[in-house]
Amino acid sequence: MTFSHFSKNGTILPHDDAVIPLQSIEYTYGFGVYETIRVLNGTSYFLKDHCERLIASAKIIDLEHMFTNVFIAEAIVDLVKTLGESATCNLKVLLVGAPTKEDAQLFILPLAPLFPDKKLYRGGIRTLVASYERLYPQAKTLNMLPSYLLYRKARQEGCYDTIFMNRDGCITEGTRTNFFAIRDKTLFTAPDEMVLAGVTRKTVLRVARQSKFSIEERALDLSEIKSCDGAFVTGTSIGIMPVKTIDDFSFTEIPSALRELMAQYDVFKKTCHGVMPKEYE
Repeated sequence: MTFSHFSKNGTILPHDDAVIPLQSIEYTYGFGVYETIRVLNGTSYFLKDHCERLIASAKIIDLEHMFTNVFIAEAIVDLVKTLGESATCNLKVLLVGAPTKEDAQLFILPLAPLFPDKKLYRGGIRTLVASYERLYPQAKTLNMLPSYLLYRKARQEGCYDTIFMNRDGCITEGTRTNFFAIRDKTLFTAPDEMVLAGVTRKTVLRVARQSKFSIEERALDLSEIKSCDGAFVTGTSIGIMPVKTIDDFSFTEIPSALRELMAQYDVFKKTCHGVMPKEYE
């Protein structure tokens, strides 16, 4: 699937013009932040949340720019209108720094959506564990080389993702996912300051609270996770994905409470129309 247009600093341009000069040291050194937004049938999901996090990520790494939440949101809406009412894609939003804030650039590119095999939702995914802590974990930056290498290793070994373990031996997040463990109707997930707090993670937590789940925001060590009923990861393209194995350890089944949460989240996605309903605020 290919797309004919993208957005640069709010202007819709032909896709062939989507270039960044090789002499841009900011881009080549990864001085930028990004978001991935799901678009389904012309609706950009959780646009406000994604724009706010993009701005927050830029602030964390001192990336100065002239763009506002409203400007970014309007640029996204304009691009989606150009793509058409039936547009279904992922939007990659790149905010790349420059020597001055006036020269920072905002790129919005439509990409083919990723649809995981449905059998993974029924049986769960395999994952690896690796010792790694991201620099500026709360910022979604372009500095993704270690994550890329660990994700590639997982795929080469027939796994879906690699899960990070910090210096204290606690599980934090995946290369491109947030991680949860579940015991009965209690969810465990690493606190915001340790991870990139994903927009899907945010909505899952709200749906879980609405569905009377308890939440404990703390990182568990691997031995604690093995005593839980199950685990799952979340992300923009996957929603809630159950975990079957972590390294050589396997959960016996996907627990009924996780199935319940997945069903509740499916209902939420079908009725939210791309924004957070008031009853979940």
